Amino acid sequence: MIKFIVAAVWIIGVTIGTIFVSYSMNGEKPVVENDSPYNGKLEFVKTDMLSVPVVQEGTVKGYFLSKFVYAADIEKLKKLALPIDTILIDEVYTYLFSNPSIDFSRVEGVDLEALRNGLKDSINTRVGDDLIYEVMIEQIDYLTKEQIRDNALKRRDAKGGRNRPTFTADGEKPHGTGH
Repeated sequence: MIKFIVAAVWIIGVTIGTIFVSYSMNGEKPVVENDSPYNGKLEFVKTDMLSVPVVQEGTVKGYFLSKFVYAADIEKLKKLALPIDTILIDEVYTYLFSNPSIDFSRVEGVDLEALRNGLKDSINTRVGDDLIYEVMIEQIDYLTKEQIRDNALKRRDAKGGRNRPTFTADGEKPHGTGH
């Protein structure tokens, strides 16, 4: 009987000791004030899919497709007279057309960091303030005209070619084709 009481007291002591140690190790951590702009000072604005034609030597060579996310200062956004989406889309088009050094058809690719910083700087210059904190790329693609044409043909053929009307030599629709 005494062994049973000693074992119970020992179990209670170990349990209390364990609880005490765990609370002392997980005590309150000092609160460090973090001035990161990601702590509620920024609003993240997503663009819709943007399709910008790539013009070289006077002809359209392909299309630059992209989605961006902009981190913008909340207080400065409230002061804008124009909607931020309008400014962002206009600056993407302006930046890409005014920088012939950006060549999406190159195999080496595009300097994404330069693209991000260039967009950020051009938007901030346009609004006359440090509105945009960061530009992030959600999606970026380049499609040549041939790739787009091939995809359109594949879609048409997958539908059995029914999305294109057919006519006989005399201009009449053929009978029994369902067109």
